[in-house]
Amino acid sequence: MEQPETEHRSLEAEKAATYRPTDYEHEFTPAEIARGSHRRRVGGMWRTMGELQLRFLRSRGLRPEHRLLDVACGALRGGVRFVDYLEPGHYFGLDINESLLEAGYQHELSAQQRERLPRANLRATDRFECDFGVAFDYAMAQSLFTHVSLNHIRLCLYRVGQAMAPDGRFFATYFGAAGTHPVDGVLPAKKGLWTERNPYFYYRSDLRWAARCTGWQVRFVGDWGHPRGQLMAEFRRPTGAQRLVREGMRPGALRGTARRVPGVEAAYRALRR
Repeated sequence: MEQPETEHRSLEAEKAATYRPTDYEHEFTPAEIARGSHRRRVGGMWRTMGELQLRFLRSRGLRPEHRLLDVACGALRGGVRFVDYLEPGHYFGLDINESLLEAGYQHELSAQQRERLPRANLRATDRFECDFGVAFDYAMAQSLFTHVSLNHIRLCLYRVGQAMAPDGRFFATYFGAAGTHPVDGVLPAKKGLWTERNPYFYYRSDLRWAARCTGWQVRFVGDWGHPRGQLMAEFRRPTGAQRLVREGMRPGALRGTARRVPGVEAAYRALRR
């Protein structure tokens, strides 16, 4: 709901005075991990959010034999549930922070769970490098798009798209703003929601743009029960576009062999509309 202009301005002034960027690459010490700081860094609600992610993906068709990529998996808040549900070795995770991955692997997983999850399935990367040598049936980014810029979202969609199976589905959460909300306005939240700083809000048109740039189609799922109001979007490949993107060709570069891939030219014409 759009807020009065005076409320936008007062909230903006209040938040700007106390704004401090979060250091997501901060290396956690053993003492911090013992105090549970790694859980707080990924937003707390450890059991609630882990179970919500598993329940949601199962409702969307995730089965034990599928391979799942957890983008910005942190200390495995969702991973501890997915590792038990999926077949051994079928869970993969990315995060910018190596110490979070290590804390999750060593302190949140049981010995039996570590047997089901090779440590090599978890990777620290700041550019969404997800070429593990397998094709993913599902991917999820829970509370990633809420903390990164639109250009980071575009890069994420492009990189993840190259690693997906032809019919793969990528679910990502975001904070949504109505089209009538002013670009320079701040949405009420604990830290405010901004267009230019973390935590970010996005218009549907923003996500459509990022999807169109990277060969995806987006469908807005909306409310999925997130306790802090994050919405869900589903990204899928249009028919005929998978091969072009998986071969590393720039979306829209319909020349040479790309023109001979059945359905690709028509698919990208549809994406541009």
